[in-house]
Amino acid sequence: MQKILISGASVAGPVLAYWLKRHGFQPTVVERAPGLRKTGGHAVDLFRPAMDIVEKMGVLAEIEARATGTEQLTLLRDGVKRPLEVDVKRILQTVSRRHCEIMRDELAEVLIGAGRGEVEYVYGDSIASLRQDDAGVDVTFERGAPRRFDLVIGADGLHSNVRRLVFGEERQFSRPIGAHLAVASIPNYLELSDRTILVTGVDRMAGVYSARHMDDARAVFLFRSPQELEYHHRDVARQKQLLAQAFAGMGWEVPRLLAEVERAPIFYFDTITQLRMDTWTRGRVTLAGDAGYSPGPAVGGSTSLAIVGAYVLAGELAAAGGDHVRGFRNCEETLREYVTHSRAFALSAARKLIPGNPLAVWLFAQSARLFNHVPVSWLRALARLSRSSVQMHDAFVLKDYADGARPAAAVVAAHA
Repeated sequence: MQKILISGASVAGPVLAYWLKRHGFQPTVVERAPGLRKTGGHAVDLFRPAMDIVEKMGVLAEIEARATGTEQLTLLRDGVKRPLEVDVKRILQTVSRRHCEIMRDELAEVLIGAGRGEVEYVYGDSIASLRQDDAGVDVTFERGAPRRFDLVIGADGLHSNVRRLVFGEERQFSRPIGAHLAVASIPNYLELSDRTILVTGVDRMAGVYSARHMDDARAVFLFRSPQELEYHHRDVARQKQLLAQAFAGMGWEVPRLLAEVERAPIFYFDTITQLRMDTWTRGRVTLAGDAGYSPGPAVGGSTSLAIVGAYVLAGELAAAGGDHVRGFRNCEETLREYVTHSRAFALSAARKLIPGNPLAVWLFAQSARLFNHVPVSWLRALARLSRSSVQMHDAFVLKDYADGARPAAAVVAAHA
């Protein structure tokens, strides 16, 4: 039985572990965090192929039960008092025929639960070194004893430790798209439950939302900077300072939101970056999700892509009978077009969400207004005309690896 180490227990890692176990492999997941995160994270979207996968995993009902429940979007232009109300359901019907929005950490909890009792999870540790040979990979850990695995998969996010150890420093592959994202957990002082409120201005957008089962809210900020920002990814004080500078002078509730951010216990800040690699495989090591092909957090559908990528990777390894060379290659070939379209969509989405001039701000508002009046069938038709359309998610056709893969017993026998 092939032993496979997965680094990362957020989204791609648990999905990958679940399907590897189903196909007869022996996965182990190592996660730097000391345990399941309970902060809620930020809201992420699952589109049709990802929804189909979680249904196959038997957790669809639980995920839908934890959906944020957002139904209305209130859109404001900075300096304009009259708000625009947008029906979120109409937008989602245009985007995908099957969709769910859920808080990221709650999604991870559900996905981990799908493999509970069958998959080994090691919390509070991280990979320190990897050494490959023709037969396997020797792994040392920051805390645990060294172990040997047949394969290692990095599913540890945009700032992947596995990618750094095997492929080199992140700067070789990261391509910033000229925008920054910040999210903070704040009190739900506006008493939101099914509504998101956004205010747009030139080169910046701020908003606040809450899920129907949350006691707090999330403040979210997107902005562009005329020059590269200098900060360390662990220097929260510096990040909050940069955020306050970027949104200085913006109206509506933004000053209050920034004040809440200053005392927020949970805060995320990062440059929206795409990962561009010619291959995300090297020998017995490969990458999954944002670690290998992030289209850009918050703008590229990266969560759905991560779930699909993990499912495909496990399936192609099984279909190849455990031959990692063939399985890794076939996975990359299967995902390549989807990844390319996700990147293109992310660039387009960033331009629209963070308008670069007053006219673009006005056009963004008018586009949103369009969703309230044009039939959904027309909107879907218009969306299909663009190759960078978010409907690329629905266009991806999932293989049924239960039909194409060797039986689990055969995989076990071949590698026992």
